This record gives sequence, C-alpha cells and structure tokens, in this order.
Amino acid sequence: MNNLTINCQLSTVNSNQRIALMSCCAPCSAGAIKELAAGGRDFIVLFYNPNIFPRAEYDRRLDEQIKLCEKLGVKFAFTNYDHEKWLAAVKGHEQAPEHGSRCELCFRMRLAYGAKWAKQNGYDKITSVFGVSAHKDNNQVLRAANDAAKNEYVNIDFPYAPEPDSYRQKYCGCEFSETYR
Repeated sequence: MNNLTINCQLSTVNSNQRIALMSCCAPCSAGAIKELAAGGRDFIVLFYNPNIFPRAEYDRRLDEQIKLCEKLGVKFAFTNYDHEKWLAAVKGHEQAPEHGSRCELCFRMRLAYGAKWAKQNGYDKITSVFGVSAHKDNNQVLRAANDAAKNEYVNIDFPYAPEPDSYRQKYCGCEFSETYR
C-alpha cells in the first residue's frame, strides 16, 4: 500500500528531518504550525500560491500568513507571485469543477515547486495544509503529491484550528473557483 494514502501522526516522522510546510492561508496553517512547533520540529512555512487571484487577495493572504508566523515565532518564506505560470499549468481545465482536474493540476504544480524549493534550501521533506480545509479533498492532494513529490512528501494529519482573529476567505483562491462558492 502506498504510504501517501495513510494519514500519519507527527511522531512517525524522523525528528531530525527538516520540514517545509506548504501553506495556502493562515487559517489552514495555524493548527499545523502549532503542532510542528510543539513537537520541537525544525520547519519553515512556505507560501507558494500563484493560483490566488486577484493580486489583492494574494497580498491579503500573504500578509495574514506572515502575521501568523511572526505571532507564533516561526520561520517563513514566500516566493514571487507568478499567476501567469499557474494559468499556463491549468490551461484547458479552467471550467473543471472544484475537486476536478484543475485542482489536481494546481496541487501538482505547487507541490513540485515546494519539493524543489525544499531541496535547494536544505529541507528534507515537504508537507502541506492544502487538504486541511473542508472545501478541499485531501485524497486529491495526496495523488498530486505522489505524482509531483513522491519521496519528498509526508502526509501529516493536521487539525484545522484557525486563530480567532484571522481572515477567512470564502474560496480557495483561483478565479475559477469563485464561481463555485
């Protein structure tokens, strides 16, 4: 059985491994950040979300993520906003429904980037909170991770535990999902 299909607890992950936690937003990442910090893990929050549209929404989510990381005293990194690259990655799947092919392509692109980023920056594994929200399908995230980041991805069953004062958006971020909210 593929180990990506099994939710694991943080205690089963090698404690010496450095982890890059890919985050889509502050509400989804809060529980994961707290769990990783409480476990004394060496980790960084990576915000790579070229799918978020419009730019003002991206900026708001990035600001919230930075604010949360600073509040909790954890390292974070973010990359350049490249929405055009994301549009090219999902081209032809714009009208796919939520949980459809567009979402899987989106996860695959972002996780492949995260695995490459982690390796280049001295992190052993990546994980994500892309499937934490009730609006997303964690099995779809795991399929994308298996395709994009096989040996680098570890699935940890993180809780959804947003900070009470955090900005909570009503859609995943891409302009195509807005029509489904």
